[in-house]
Amino acid sequence: MARDPRYDLLFEPIAIGPKVLKNRFFQVPQCTGAGSSRPGANAMHREVKAEGGWAALCTESCMIHPQTDQPVATVSTLYDQADVTNHRHMTDSVHKWGALAGVELCHAGGLANALSTRHVSPAAHQFATPWIPQAHTYEAEDSDLVRIIGMYGEAAKRAVEAGFDIIYIHGTHGALPVQMLSPHHNRRTDRWGGSFENRARFWVEVLETVRRTAAGQCAVATRFSIDQLSGPGGVESGEDGLRFVEHVTKLGLVDLWDVNISSLEEWGEDAAPSRFQKSNHQAPWTRDVKSIAKVPVVGVGRFTDPDEMARVVRSGQVDIVGCARPSIADPWLPRKIDEGRIDDIAECIGCNQCIARFEYGVSIVCTQNPTALEEYRRGWHPEKFAPRKDDELILVVGAGPAGLECARVLGRRGYRTHLVEADTTLGGHLRDVVGLPGLAEWGRVVALRETQLRRMPNVEIMMGTGDATADDLLEYGADRIVLATGANWTGDGSGIGMDCVAGINSALQAFVTPEQYFAGKEIGRNVTILDSDGYFMAISLAERLADLGHEVTVVTPFDRIAPYTDFTLEGPNLRRMMREKRILGRIGHWIESAQADAAGIELNLFDVYRDGSRRTQTPRAGSIPRNASHAVTPVRCDSVILCTGRRSKDGLYRALRLRFDAWASAGLKGVHRAGDCLAPRYIADVVFDGHRIAREICSPDPQQPQPILREQRVWGAGNA
Repeated sequence: MARDPRYDLLFEPIAIGPKVLKNRFFQVPQCTGAGSSRPGANAMHREVKAEGGWAALCTESCMIHPQTDQPVATVSTLYDQADVTNHRHMTDSVHKWGALAGVELCHAGGLANALSTRHVSPAAHQFATPWIPQAHTYEAEDSDLVRIIGMYGEAAKRAVEAGFDIIYIHGTHGALPVQMLSPHHNRRTDRWGGSFENRARFWVEVLETVRRTAAGQCAVATRFSIDQLSGPGGVESGEDGLRFVEHVTKLGLVDLWDVNISSLEEWGEDAAPSRFQKSNHQAPWTRDVKSIAKVPVVGVGRFTDPDEMARVVRSGQVDIVGCARPSIADPWLPRKIDEGRIDDIAECIGCNQCIARFEYGVSIVCTQNPTALEEYRRGWHPEKFAPRKDDELILVVGAGPAGLECARVLGRRGYRTHLVEADTTLGGHLRDVVGLPGLAEWGRVVALRETQLRRMPNVEIMMGTGDATADDLLEYGADRIVLATGANWTGDGSGIGMDCVAGINSALQAFVTPEQYFAGKEIGRNVTILDSDGYFMAISLAERLADLGHEVTVVTPFDRIAPYTDFTLEGPNLRRMMREKRILGRIGHWIESAQADAAGIELNLFDVYRDGSRRTQTPRAGSIPRNASHAVTPVRCDSVILCTGRRSKDGLYRALRLRFDAWASAGLKGVHRAGDCLAPRYIADVVFDGHRIAREICSPDPQQPQPILREQRVWGAGNA
């Protein structure tokens, strides 16, 4: 299909200094979790995007010297010749598709922990990094700051040698340049502090140094937190933010401004989850930059809709559409717009699973794009699939996230695929999830796959079939069966451990699983939610019930409510929401037993650390080897919601395994479990599972993943 003329301006070339972007789609600096140790993964991840039409692809934050080491966060480095060699692979990979390559040079200053190198990082002042106890900086002397400016220059030389087209100075998310600019973090009285010009001096001299080093070979850019959302506790757009843009513009030091908002500790205000912020949420803070800057401006906002992209360019908000998460969700987003395939865009859902994995220190994943960071090690391409090897009929049972993705990939490969769903709608448990507060955009997972499946002539979708039996499946005539039947919440209180909790039974009116709640089971006014799941379900149900006027308490054995949401950057605002809506939390407690009576329920809660701190001196048969406590706190409520744990719905699989002797006569070559049917997991992981099985369906055992390519150092090889 031809491109819609409404989007023509998005494909206009635009100059940034000595370089030219072929269009206005720009993958801003974005972490992959691969770091410097996996150059193949980093290069191929960006190359697929370059093939997909992005005009520029940037590294993640790239540390310029071991002194500013950040081993807790897996980022890149540009320390030496080995790094140059590795980065050259990335730049060569994107250049062959006509895209530019950018590198984001970073000194973290007071945020550096240097746990690997054991250096102590200098900063404007001595202070502790916000995330790790006892990781302090020292107050930089004048000579230290001059030395760091020189480090930027040396790193810029290596960037030129590595083939980068754009050299960024990282001044967002609390990096050293913005620390020096902030009147809150910089209280020096020497030439580096005090007046605005003095506080701006460090950043200005870094830009001057890098510009001299680039010598017209590279464009020079800076990424700037125009507002740290901390009021006078940080840079504010109406104060030093726009003033700095004007100052640097007069000096003519940058060819591109990349502007965003973020606080020092909560970068979720920039990479905001869809639960709290929608597309282009940063515009009120960033839209004034373009009226001051004399060079192109790029801004981010989790843009996925080409109409909105065209609007923000046409309105003068930005010149270039910046994306990180949307480029992960759909590496071919620009190409699909160009080819008129808008319905095929995999729109980012803002779940921040990519960020969660990065925060864990491993490679990113994506709920919408299971091939993210699998491009190199598994050889997966988001838009290219090996054709089928055999003319097999494959039956996929269950149309939740795993089943939909499995059927989609099988269909793309050309297999005759039948997708069977017991219910009358597609989506599995996501049908209910998208109705929870702030989670509507998660419905894109289902919508994208349903749209694609309904266009495939080799895929047949059957809904409202009711639950299948082993006999039904053996008589179906399929060559292979993929069971994506999901998982159920347990109704006996089990979850964090194997044992059920005495007195808990979801067959009773007082105890309610999430499925029962969504099905309409009545809830009393005073509700206790038991949460050993630790992610979105309990806190989302708590918010919905509070909005409906219920009194809600969340009880969890973890040290904070919904701990996984800290990794998705939702946690701080979720806890603020709890205070606003008077949702109570009881952390570090769990339930020993429950008794339901005519007046409601009594829960016996216990402190998870109630037992003695010291072990006994001799083993004890039949009891724990420490002074045990049996202290409980009775709590009364009207209803208990059980977000305690999930168990796979694998009864159909086990029934088929019992009939294994009948497989051959039925023409059945294999039965495989996908997604939650194998083990309950995050949505991103069950989508990945369905995708992988479909990719590997003709392997000797599709249930077991094929080997992956490993990138590893070899003893004695030294640096390149």
